[in-house]
Amino acid sequence: MDATSRDRDAEGRARNARPRDGLGRPLPYGAPGVERQPEGVTRTPEKTVREAQRLLDAGMPFHAHEVFEDAWKSGPPSERELWRGLAQLAVGLTHAARGNATGGARLLRRGAAALAGFGTARPHGIAVDALIGWAGDLARRVEAGEGERVPGGGARPVDAAGEAPRLLGGGRWDVFRK
Repeated sequence: MDATSRDRDAEGRARNARPRDGLGRPLPYGAPGVERQPEGVTRTPEKTVREAQRLLDAGMPFHAHEVFEDAWKSGPPSERELWRGLAQLAVGLTHAARGNATGGARLLRRGAAALAGFGTARPHGIAVDALIGWAGDLARRVEAGEGERVPGGGARPVDAAGEAPRLLGGGRWDVFRK
């Protein structure tokens, strides 16, 4: 790839073809990467939650964000804030796992605020109240560790798979349930 041309998809739209790592960071051309999530996939809410949870559990929150983004763009208007909030939580976890404490905490809080409108409802079985608690807890812990630097700069990254929330509740996040 030279500096004057752009990567394009089959329809001619600009699309970066560089491989990506599990946290969505671009790798050099030719390097092995992880398979990217296809874009523009319309899934049922249940399939969206199942696929996103699989990716979160695998430590791939950036890819889970892509799944939520598809639901956000293709779902009914009444659910857009739900999917947008979940996408922001996934991106917040992505930033925290990359060592960006400020961006991670900010997006975790922004996602939690988007979900707050759903109160204690469980749209599609999603444990919204538990996720809001998880996001606030992780944002506080990420910020508290912000002063802890790693060689080369940046905050100490969190383990994306180890911090993955349970979208349908259960596990250690039950402590946040009302």
